[in-house]
Amino acid sequence: MAEGEKSPDGLDLSKEWLQAADSRAELLLYLKEQVPQIFCLKKESSPQEREEIMQSLLFHPLECFLFGEDPQEGLEKLKQGSTSSQLCGRVFKEGETVYSCRDCAIDPTCVLCMDCFQDSVHKSHRYKMHASSGGGFCDCGDVEAWKIGPCCSKHDPGAATAMVTDECVLEPELYERAEKLFRVLLHYLTDFLVWEENFELSAELQPRQKDNAYYCVLYNDEHHSYDHVIYTLQRSVNCDQTEAQTHTQLIDKEGRRAVKRGTLRSCQQAKDLIRSNSEHISLQPLRVEILHAAIMAHQTFALRLGSWFQKIISYSAGFRQAFCQVALEPGTDGDRPCLISRLMLHDARMYKGARKIVHELIFCSMLLETEFKRQFAFEFTKHFKQLQKDFIHDDHDRSISITALSVQIFTVPTLARQLIEEGNVIKVVVDTVMELLREHLDDNNRFFFLGYNSDKFSRIQVIFHDLRYILISKPSTWTDELRRQFLEGFKVFLGFLKCMQGMEEVKRQFGQHIAVEPEWEAGFSLQIQLRHILAMFQDWCSSDPEILLLAFKECHKDLMQCNHQPFRREAIDFYMCKHILHVRPYKVSQEPVSIHLPISRLLAGLYVLLCKTGAIGHLDNPEIYDYTQLVEHPLRCVVLAAQVSAEMWRRNGLSLVSQVYYYQDVKCRDEMYDKDILMLQIAASKMDPNHFLMLILLRFELFDYFNGSCSSKDQDELIQWNRLTEEMLYLLIVIVGERYVPGISQVTREDVTMREVVHLLCIEPMAHSSLVKGLPENESHETGLETVISKVATFKKPGVSGHGLYEVKKELQVEFNPFYYHYSRSQHSKAEESQKKRRTHEGNDKALRPPLPPAFCPAFSNIVRLLCCDIIVHILRRVLQRAAEERATHWTEAMIQRALHVIGQALLEEKSQLEDSTVEEVTFDFSLKARRIGSEHGKSMFLLLAKIKALPSLEAQKDMVKWVLQMFEIVKCLREKSSPTASMSVETTKPEEVTKINSVQDKEKAERKRKAEAAKLHRQKIMAQMSAMQKNFIESNKMLYDNMPDSGMQGEPVTIADSLGSGNSSSCPMEQRELCVAIGPQRGSTPAERELLTCILCQEEQEVVAQGSAMVLTACVQRSTVLTQCRGKILTNRADGSGTSYPRFMLPDLAVGTHTGSCGHVMHATCWQKYFEAVQNTTRNRLHTELIIDLENGEYLCPLCKSLCNTVVPLIPLESLTFNYENAEIIGQHLTMPRWIQIISARIKGLKSFTQDNDCSAEGNSAEGETGLCGQGQPDFRSILSYGVQEPRKFSDSIAQMLVVCATTVHRVGLQTAPNELCPRVPLMAWNTCAFTIQAIDNVLQEEEKSLFGSLQNRQLAGLKAIVQFSASQRLKSSQTVIQRHFTDMLGVLLPVLSRNNTPSLLEVDFFHLLVGLVLSIPSLYQEEAVDLQPSAVSSAYNHLHILHLVTMAHITQILLSSTDFNLVAGGEETEEVRAAAELHSAVSQHTGRLVPDVSGSSVAERVKRGIEPFLRCAALFFNCLTGVHPPEELLSTSVTSQGQMEALCNYLALPSNVFQLFQEHRDTVNPLLQRWCGSPAVTKALKDKTQTVRYPRRRNRLIDLPEDYSALLNQASHFQCPKSTDDERKHPTLCLFCGAMLCSQSTCCVSQLDGEDVGACTAHAATCGAGVGMFLRIRECEVILMASKTRGSTYPAPYLDDYGETDPHLGRGNPLHLCPERYRKLNQLWQQHCILEEIARSLEVVNVMFAFEWQTL
Repeated sequence: MAEGEKSPDGLDLSKEWLQAADSRAELLLYLKEQVPQIFCLKKESSPQEREEIMQSLLFHPLECFLFGEDPQEGLEKLKQGSTSSQLCGRVFKEGETVYSCRDCAIDPTCVLCMDCFQDSVHKSHRYKMHASSGGGFCDCGDVEAWKIGPCCSKHDPGAATAMVTDECVLEPELYERAEKLFRVLLHYLTDFLVWEENFELSAELQPRQKDNAYYCVLYNDEHHSYDHVIYTLQRSVNCDQTEAQTHTQLIDKEGRRAVKRGTLRSCQQAKDLIRSNSEHISLQPLRVEILHAAIMAHQTFALRLGSWFQKIISYSAGFRQAFCQVALEPGTDGDRPCLISRLMLHDARMYKGARKIVHELIFCSMLLETEFKRQFAFEFTKHFKQLQKDFIHDDHDRSISITALSVQIFTVPTLARQLIEEGNVIKVVVDTVMELLREHLDDNNRFFFLGYNSDKFSRIQVIFHDLRYILISKPSTWTDELRRQFLEGFKVFLGFLKCMQGMEEVKRQFGQHIAVEPEWEAGFSLQIQLRHILAMFQDWCSSDPEILLLAFKECHKDLMQCNHQPFRREAIDFYMCKHILHVRPYKVSQEPVSIHLPISRLLAGLYVLLCKTGAIGHLDNPEIYDYTQLVEHPLRCVVLAAQVSAEMWRRNGLSLVSQVYYYQDVKCRDEMYDKDILMLQIAASKMDPNHFLMLILLRFELFDYFNGSCSSKDQDELIQWNRLTEEMLYLLIVIVGERYVPGISQVTREDVTMREVVHLLCIEPMAHSSLVKGLPENESHETGLETVISKVATFKKPGVSGHGLYEVKKELQVEFNPFYYHYSRSQHSKAEESQKKRRTHEGNDKALRPPLPPAFCPAFSNIVRLLCCDIIVHILRRVLQRAAEERATHWTEAMIQRALHVIGQALLEEKSQLEDSTVEEVTFDFSLKARRIGSEHGKSMFLLLAKIKALPSLEAQKDMVKWVLQMFEIVKCLREKSSPTASMSVETTKPEEVTKINSVQDKEKAERKRKAEAAKLHRQKIMAQMSAMQKNFIESNKMLYDNMPDSGMQGEPVTIADSLGSGNSSSCPMEQRELCVAIGPQRGSTPAERELLTCILCQEEQEVVAQGSAMVLTACVQRSTVLTQCRGKILTNRADGSGTSYPRFMLPDLAVGTHTGSCGHVMHATCWQKYFEAVQNTTRNRLHTELIIDLENGEYLCPLCKSLCNTVVPLIPLESLTFNYENAEIIGQHLTMPRWIQIISARIKGLKSFTQDNDCSAEGNSAEGETGLCGQGQPDFRSILSYGVQEPRKFSDSIAQMLVVCATTVHRVGLQTAPNELCPRVPLMAWNTCAFTIQAIDNVLQEEEKSLFGSLQNRQLAGLKAIVQFSASQRLKSSQTVIQRHFTDMLGVLLPVLSRNNTPSLLEVDFFHLLVGLVLSIPSLYQEEAVDLQPSAVSSAYNHLHILHLVTMAHITQILLSSTDFNLVAGGEETEEVRAAAELHSAVSQHTGRLVPDVSGSSVAERVKRGIEPFLRCAALFFNCLTGVHPPEELLSTSVTSQGQMEALCNYLALPSNVFQLFQEHRDTVNPLLQRWCGSPAVTKALKDKTQTVRYPRRRNRLIDLPEDYSALLNQASHFQCPKSTDDERKHPTLCLFCGAMLCSQSTCCVSQLDGEDVGACTAHAATCGAGVGMFLRIRECEVILMASKTRGSTYPAPYLDDYGETDPHLGRGNPLHLCPERYRKLNQLWQQHCILEEIARSLEVVNVMFAFEWQTL
């Protein structure tokens, strides 16, 4: 509403307008003056400013006129008197998720918006969800759209008014004013939206003086790309690239944009330039118009007026009705259409923004009012043809075309009926299609699509959707008018089908291959579009017997008029087995034939419906139907498919193969192949069976072959005859056996689906989606699978990968038919193989018997006569005779298999007839004819069977022959029971034949045994070959191993000795238990273990020795935020040394660590270097290599497992050590902690004086303070050496070189800096990666609740040992001075006397990182000027012990300082531990000056033990890898209590099990330290400010919690508003699974800069949240995105599954989805185990990337 001070003007103005004689003229006059002053001025005002002016000067007066008073007051009154609308009417944006209920929706186009769905009954039904293409609206409240639950709880007006449309509640004056105002404004809006460039302003709007101010306006089209338009604008209107990009984006979004303002001449020049420049690039110029500034202003306001109309209409149903009344009233001057029709007819020439406004106006007005929706539907139908023609020539998508509104009208059942009755909409739609396709008709009035325009053709096909919408719900009651008009429409549709009947004939190519493949896709596209329409027409016809009969007659009449593929010759007689067939000859292989026969097939469908409904009896003159003629074309089509299968049409190219494929494919077969079979069955039921079979033999071109009147020695011809015989027998099996069609036999749709599913599952167990793809869909996209699946199959749930599978139930496998007519060739062989395997597994024979089919309906019962007629017996005898003669070229196994199947079908039929009736009644006499001796060669079919049973070449069919012979016996017995005297001409099995059968069985057993022996020998031979191949492996890798010796290939590789594995607990027997201590005077010995490893590249074995050539482990170093306690925090540790104290001190929040992981595969360093060079050389030229590996940063894929790696870690063996306990005991008496501190301090001081480094803290030289602290005299500078030294280890050059390689990579990756092996931070980063990797491994073990030792995978274990040894050896490769400096700085945290100005406090350090750094750097203190020394084993044991004790005490203090909320544990017994804990807590409180209420000692003890456990676990892992001392058994098992685990940890680390005892033991040393630790200014400040410190144990990070139901996520996404964007463009809401942030992905609004490059929101977020690694869930696409860097990423299945155990990327299937906890856990593991990079590399390696996806745009 307008602002307060403007209100009087608006009211006064509106009164003037109301009182004026011609209020229209007054209104237009006001608009003429105001609109050009607000819009399109030279000085552009801000959108917000312009909106305010427009609101106050234009809309406020209009609203005052409408309400006749202040709009606010008028609106209040209106709200009191009106009720809310029952219809939702929400218009969908593109990409918005919509829901359809499969149980209740009238058709699939009935959908609900997210909010209505969540509040409806359908949420608990079988629903589907999918992304809207935009333009539709929510059907909530529409009673015609839903069977039940039409309204959600929000739109349900209550039972009383549920069926009533909104009443008009406006006062008459208000309604009159609304009508008057709407009329003026809607005329104004229409005039300006349908504006053409050459129009002039009307007199009422003509300005007083016309300025020379024009706009050059550029319009959007779909021919020119973004780059084309940007280039054209830069060349034409002198704008820079950024400006051109802005123009182009807005042109694409809104449809047009003024790109220049100026005089008419300058705009004309710009227009010419734009047209000529754009014509250079594309053949079509861009559309440009020059519009006067006043016109442009009025057009801009007209557009804004559309939105205002929507707002006003939404206030009341009365306003809506007034608007519809005005929009639909006929034009004043006779033929002029109503306003809404004018807008519709101009739609294709309007630009995007205008179209959008018009469509939204129609949605919120006419489509929400039943009566006006009806009127609008008639207007739409009246102009349907013109609208479609415009759409065909328009280049915009259908979603922004007015034609897309058809779905809103034609799918309403009552409206569709009215449109058929009063507007004959079927005729309108079909005529439109016919008119648009008329150009493709040939001289015979048949379609011929050579050289068609595919874009135009696909637009024409869309019109078929409208016909489908009209037919989607058939009428329950028929009126005479509906019958008349429907039949009229049906006749027009038949006229269309006549143009398809026989189109695109093909003729077999002889001699030479076809030169140009003929066009075939268009015809099949039409067929696919018509598939459902044909089924719906049949469905409509079946609902009324009268219509059905008339439709059948019309269809027959039209078929008889079709003149395609005429016969060239007159009818002649054909003779076989004393039968004569009088028919006209025709050879499919020589004359033209077409695969398109829609009328024949429609007739077959209607005939079956006539039989099913019983209306066939009312068919007058049934004798006029010549079935030989009716079956002719479908039979030719079936023969064509058979000949293509027999490879007779190879020279006709792939187009024909493709046509035959689709003809039988699930997409088309319903209305093609199946209907042809149906027509053959109809003919078989009506014709003499012998004549029918003779006709089939003639058309298959096998008549002479079976008549014995032709023979050939040509191999190709014989093969051809064999293949055709196979196909012909297959066709007979299908005609007789395929009865699962309602109307052919007494089966239901459900039975048909069940049989389809059984046969699909007989191929292999299948996922639900595969089954759905294999089943035909009906017009509602339903397959009927859900209703039957539980009856026929059992469901196997999926694991953490793969999908759920259905397996057919055992009892239904008897229904398997190996010759099921919907099997493709490959499916047939797969199913046969699978069923034979199953039968063998179950111990049955391999005979795949024909299943017992349901009985034919009476109308089709004559078909079974085919099985016992003379011709079939003759055919079968001929086939068996050829096999018995053993002339290999004259028969095939497949032919015999089919013949046996036909015999089986016949015997089953005879058996069932004999069981149901007496023998006299049964006329079916196949078994008798089969036993009868043939006229030519004197062998009966029965005897021939007995003969072929013994043929070795028919071994596979032996079981089937046996079964057939048994069936003969069964039938014989059934006949003899009824009639004891058997006919004399029938042969019986002689006794000697029985003996022969037995001897054959013995031979079979012997043969099987022989084969088993042969198979065994064959296996041994293969194994020997494999071994030889392995030895020659190196030969195939010559490029890598030019100089490799080829020795050492024999023997198996020796596995790495596994000191952490669970198998080693035996090496720690009971009496040595006390030696399971890693440090201190009681430390255990390091066992001597030889490591013999095999290089994965050259397969040579080598022992790992320090002086030998280096062996390396593949490894991947990456930055990680897996353990962070402050997600999103960025470390400022750039290489310039500014920022935090990282990497010397790791902060306790572990913001970003450096993780080194390995896949555990070993190579020689030299092999690796050669491999790496080879990879660099070969991979550089590969397409999109940078997506997989970053060659510049030393990445490669592990040669064996293809894991991503970027370095190698050298393997350094542990030195075996037998510990000297006596020596340790003596030294222990002197080297107490105070003495150790003194010695270390003295050594550091001495070293400092050597290096002249006096950068001490303000405390100055505080040696005296130290002496005071420790009590005894000043130790000597070299005292440290007196406790034992030894020579440092010597490494070979290659190991030294690999140490540098690894350290440089860790430093480069961890600090994101340039490689520099001399940087003083290199050793720090090595220690940090060691500590962080151990912490990450411990985190995984705790997350999975596994034991600390014994549960690591070999690869983790090998990698961990290698990293610890690499870090320990790092000091030997760095400057000792640098390492001493690092040691001093780190020790300063524990001993404040050594601290410097920037030494962090206790609360700013991670103590495990500190422990690792101190332990690995202390040997540097032993360095002397002239000699390299390192501490002896005993010295090291004490160093480790004292460092660990000091660090542990500091960490305990850190835990107490960071803990505020102690659990109030019920006061138990006062143990020593509890007392010590309470004492320590009070001491800490006292030193910090915190007034802490009394806390029980037990709660302190509990908190400290829980807090310190992760630290102790990591320390145990570290010291185990460092020293190789075996851990105690308690740490190898998960069954030990947490108390037991804690004690075992303390024992292993030489700590007292009561850790507080440390403070008692070292009271004198620790108390002053404790005071200094707690009194640190940083600690005081942290406690005072109550800053958020890290709590212990640290929080374990997991992926965020996801909702169980996916629709909750979609709901969240639908309410997502991008913070940086205000438009309603489609967004891609993407969820970060690490932190839960919702991001706007792949959108220009959220592009930001990262390292000087434009990146999308996800890439920028991953840089902060995951140190470059990201895991995102794209909600609308339902897929996970894994990211590793700006250029690398891959998709991964979302952890949401439907009820069938399948994921649904892009919501393609739309089934309800639920979270699968196992899969989400696997994703969590992928992240925590640092395997995301590996997963990305693997997936990219598998997928051959042709077009690189720009991951940085995400």
